[in-house]
Amino acid sequence: MLDYNGIHYKTHPDVYEPAEDTFLLAENLQVERKHRVLEIGTGTGIVTITVSRQCRTVVATDINPHAIKCATHNIINNKAYNVEIKQGDLFEPVSDEKFDLILFNTPYLPTSEDERVEDELEAAWDGGADGRKVIDRFLDELIDHLNPEGTVQLVQSSLSDNDKTLKKLNEMDMDASITASEKHFFEEVVVITGKLKT
Repeated sequence: MLDYNGIHYKTHPDVYEPAEDTFLLAENLQVERKHRVLEIGTGTGIVTITVSRQCRTVVATDINPHAIKCATHNIINNKAYNVEIKQGDLFEPVSDEKFDLILFNTPYLPTSEDERVEDELEAAWDGGADGRKVIDRFLDELIDHLNPEGTVQLVQSSLSDNDKTLKKLNEMDMDASITASEKHFFEEVVVITGKLKT
């Protein structure tokens, strides 16, 4: 059993293990007590459990069935009773729902065809040829799931064109900026936060 900020959790070989990008998001949440939150790609559930302690309710989703089982175990073990878990791709499990805060540690690594391994874990990091395959799909559907004055926080990398994400969010009438960043060997991992203008 591992520990992060008082959260006791287990991992699974087929689930993305919490890493620097996970903790960067968990430590820079812009959440309010009244918020209804959605986390897409919950993985082990670390960010969901963290945010559940600071808001009203959380819906956590993941496309990976192993992640759903792993997160469910961790969420129950940490008594995060205001969390609901749903399996599916991006917004599919919450097709008719809206939220005050949407969180997503995106699959942002540029991945060529010959680098693909075709397993469930791959969905956590495979961003397609330019790193934006999933990011752009997410952004295209985002506005339909945000309440007025809603906020989005997503993690991505300098390898997947941060400026393009900022431009798209600004075009949605959001105030968007990089609110946290961490330099690594070959990239800079960032949290991009966008808030709908009132």
